Amino acid sequence: MVIGDLEADADEYGATHSAKPRYEHGVLRADVDEIVNDPLHLIERQSEKVSSRSRATGGIDLTGDTEKLMRERSIRTNRRTKFINCITKDDVDIAQLRKLAWNGVPEDLRPLVWPLLLGYLPLPKPTRSSTLARKRREYASLVDTTFSRGREGLDQQIWHQIEIDVPRTRPGVPLWMQGSTQRSLERILYVWAIRHPASGYVQGINDLATPFFQVFLSAYIDSDPEDFDTGILPDNVRTAVEADTFWCLSRLLDGIQDNYIAGQPGIHRSVKRMAELVARIDAPLAAHLDVENVEFMQFAFRWMNCLLMREISVQNTIRMWDTYLAEGTDAFSQFHLYVCSAFLVRWSKKLQEMDFQGIIMFLQSLPTQGWGDHEIEMLLSEAFVHYSTWHNAQSHFGGR
Repeated sequence: MVIGDLEADADEYGATHSAKPRYEHGVLRADVDEIVNDPLHLIERQSEKVSSRSRATGGIDLTGDTEKLMRERSIRTNRRTKFINCITKDDVDIAQLRKLAWNGVPEDLRPLVWPLLLGYLPLPKPTRSSTLARKRREYASLVDTTFSRGREGLDQQIWHQIEIDVPRTRPGVPLWMQGSTQRSLERILYVWAIRHPASGYVQGINDLATPFFQVFLSAYIDSDPEDFDTGILPDNVRTAVEADTFWCLSRLLDGIQDNYIAGQPGIHRSVKRMAELVARIDAPLAAHLDVENVEFMQFAFRWMNCLLMREISVQNTIRMWDTYLAEGTDAFSQFHLYVCSAFLVRWSKKLQEMDFQGIIMFLQSLPTQGWGDHEIEMLLSEAFVHYSTWHNAQSHFGGR
């Protein structure tokens, strides 16, 4: 929502959109209304596709690489089946779901699994659709009330910062360069900010909304979310994506609220603990950083504030959050500390060959552009080893 066009954007938010897909802007599924009303419809649709693929490859002679690929596909299918069996129960076993999700969630099931892990979707199946409908109506009401008075009704300081940050979100990614997506993000961030006066809006929160938005958008389209034109979304779908993003973002931020209140004490505490942890994991690296007068706040503040989202891609982040959500919302503060430590130590050899300027420049532009799930899973595994070793050794962290 560009403030100067506030009234026009209010009309845009309530306008009637055609559900007919426009392929030049991405592919909108034909059954979006069914998915809005019942998220389990996603499973029925995807199961039909998986079954069709299985029949199509049933008569092929498998040799060499093809056989290897089919084995890998079989493993993925078996994992997916375990997820489906878990989330379609009348009452989801959250411990089982967390165990499955730790090693990654199938892409098409994330719009269902993430809200369950966050507690946004209730575990008993019969109450899910009614709960979603109620929370989405509540969000729509908050938006209507918040923006009903136009610019004069907004907190100018909060709005000004959001207005600056939203166009800077995920630069170069078509989804986030579109006006319609930016209007959605502005609404989400501003409504959250006024509901949390202790912190208000803080730079970096805009980044944290993007994985949720892309995951929930993916439920309604058959193309890459990062290239999709949200301007073609029907009104009920846009409201659903926004609302689900808003409530899940709220639950995530509830667990790291200290990161965003005045003075951001949570981040300062985490950076201090990270410095102490790295000194024990990799003493030569810690000593070299000290000799070069590199302070952890000079690079790790951003790692904590934006949860490494400025260092890795959204797809990398989404895979990482599968594990964080499986660990529980505390993972975004607790486990993330160990991920950041493992992330720094990963570059230890290179960093020890650099002086102050080289270290800072390198850490501000890390070579992670080609990272995929494998690199993220290795990082998570290394972090888990450190977590298992040090998490309960409170005396190693300045007596805390």
